[in-house]
Amino acid sequence: MAINKGIFYGVGVGPGDPELMTVKALRVLKQCPVLACPQTRSGEMLALDIVKGGMDVSEKTIVPLHFTMSRDEQVQKAAHRKAAEQVAQYLENGQDVAMPNLGDVSIYSTFCYLMEEIRAMGYETRMVAGVPSFCAVAARLGISLTEMNTPLHIAPGSAELSDVLAWPGSKILMKSGRQMPGVLEAIEEKDLLSKSAMVQNCGLPNEKVYETLQDFPKEEAAGYFATVIVKE
Repeated sequence: MAINKGIFYGVGVGPGDPELMTVKALRVLKQCPVLACPQTRSGEMLALDIVKGGMDVSEKTIVPLHFTMSRDEQVQKAAHRKAAEQVAQYLENGQDVAMPNLGDVSIYSTFCYLMEEIRAMGYETRMVAGVPSFCAVAARLGISLTEMNTPLHIAPGSAELSDVLAWPGSKILMKSGRQMPGVLEAIEEKDLLSKSAMVQNCGLPNEKVYETLQDFPKEEAAGYFATVIVKE
């Protein structure tokens, strides 16, 4: 008898606070016997740690996935392919696999790279929306991101900021930590430090909040999960 193939789910688990996981996210994570979780070189699995804050995973099969930080496209594709093959082993045996992702699964999400690989292999994929980090950051700061007729722009901190900061409306600079010196310099050149705020590790125990970037010590390193909001 043929075995029905499993489904690959990408599940947004929010920026860090387990209470920001949706009811649907928890339902899908609970129903999937396998959790495929990104793991850093040091062995950390932050998305899985968030999941653990909301449910018991002791009965789950945990599959660590390793992704390269290389900018070489071929190296990246090879890493995505290897991770997809790890996941496919379980799908082929009829097991559903959920991949927890920080924030929302459609925004700068590693899952989306695997999704294309998995789909090309002939398996079904589904996405479960999560709370985006910049929405949680805005809530933490107690500010709105947009008002009537105000556009909202999202860009990585590695973007050409002189162009980004010239766009009208509110700007979100995601994953700004490693580029923080350049980010600060670009914002200061536009005289926007007083109109810029940042939260590092939003919702996590080591969260840091800067209601204005005028308060951010330039000599201090910002973590990878640093989100800047520039609101004019």
